[in-house]
Order: sequence, then C-alpha cells, then structure tokens
Amino acid sequence: MKEEELDGFEILYGTSARDNDKISTELAEGQDFWFHAAGYAGSHVIVRNPQGLSDLPKPVEKRAAELAVLNSKAKNARGKIEVHLAFARDVKKPKGFPPGKVLLKNYRSLKVYSPHS
Repeated sequence: MKEEELDGFEILYGTSARDNDKISTELAEGQDFWFHAAGYAGSHVIVRNPQGLSDLPKPVEKRAAELAVLNSKAKNARGKIEVHLAFARDVKKPKGFPPGKVLLKNYRSLKVYSPHS
C-alpha cells in the first residue's frame, strides 16, 4: 500500500488485491472518497475525508483519479479512461468475492487522460 498527500488530503492506494481489500473494507471510513479505473484491474484509491465534504477540491479529485489509472491495467491505454468515484460507504465486499473485487451501490464517473495520450 502507498500513500501521498495533496493540499492536506491523505490519499491511499493499493498495490495488490489484498491491499485493495484492506483499503476498501478496513481502512476506509464511510465518508471517504473511493476511486477505481472502470473495467480494468487495478488499485483501489481512497481519499480521507474527515470533514465529511460532499465534494473534493478538483485538483485532489483529479490526482486520485490519475492514481487509479496509473496503478491499473489502463495505464497503457490511450485516450480518456473512465474512473468510478463513490463514497466508501457505497463500496461493498460480498462474501465469497475474490480479493480486490467489490460492488458499488452508488457512484459517479469521471474521465481522465491516460499517461500515453
């Protein structure tokens, strides 16, 4: 697992399926923001949200989405990549799901350019 900080926001992301499980099911608080490159295997990214904000500042949201793409199979794709963004409370791990696999109850999508665009 890795972490970085941007504008006072702590960002955590997994480097393995087990890291992703830990981030999404143990470390994330309900109000934290969760990101993942849609349709690709890759990191679960959370941005800590102790203030309970309803939206992140755009630079923080963009960086978290970029980390989701850079640490996924989408990193070699071209063009814009769809990233799912949800509150951690809307990320569920059903019993029997393999490591790193989750279901989203509510989410929105945003698009970021891959590094090769």
